[in-house]
Amino acid sequence: MLTLYYAAHTCALATHIALEEAGADYNLVRVDFAKTEQCGADYLKVNPKGRVPALATEHGVLTETPALLIYVAERYSNEGLAPLDDAFDLARTQAFNSYLCSTVHVAHAHRMRGHRWADDEATIAGMQRAVPRSVAAAFQLIEDGLLKGPWVLGERFSVCDAYLFTLAQWLEADGVDPARFPRVIAHRSRVSEREAVKRAIEAEVAKP
Repeated sequence: MLTLYYAAHTCALATHIALEEAGADYNLVRVDFAKTEQCGADYLKVNPKGRVPALATEHGVLTETPALLIYVAERYSNEGLAPLDDAFDLARTQAFNSYLCSTVHVAHAHRMRGHRWADDEATIAGMQRAVPRSVAAAFQLIEDGLLKGPWVLGERFSVCDAYLFTLAQWLEADGVDPARFPRVIAHRSRVSEREAVKRAIEAEVAKP
């Protein structure tokens, strides 16, 4: 059985949604960031990176959201969560998720985790001031062309939608006016109405 290690209000929600969409049988283990459990010896045995999500499988532990999403899509291929039979569209899936991981999430992380890149307080403050601009620029690119609509890849829901939804929930906290991105916000609303998404969110809120 799979085990998803997650923290509430993090990008782990994307994989959690994918597991629910797939109808997977899995366990859920919360990593409490407030108690710095991600840095504890027990969790570092699971994921030496000290990050979430991590997905324990029968073959070992997987990390990094794009990898986890494509693993779920491949393992539960009958659910159609990725275009596995089309090399170009599958690469497009990977490109979109890689952009969210390497650019959008990193821009967001500068608001709370500047210490990852600098130890000078003035530099960290500068990173924080830039967040509304850098996050907005990333979402402008999504708004203008990467979101095909009604779903990221077009007419069918995929793991890309779970990932975009997760990061789009942080716009307001990042100081970005969501009204600037009507297509992204309409997408966020559509995804939020899916039963699998509701179950994932409810489980993360309810679990102690």
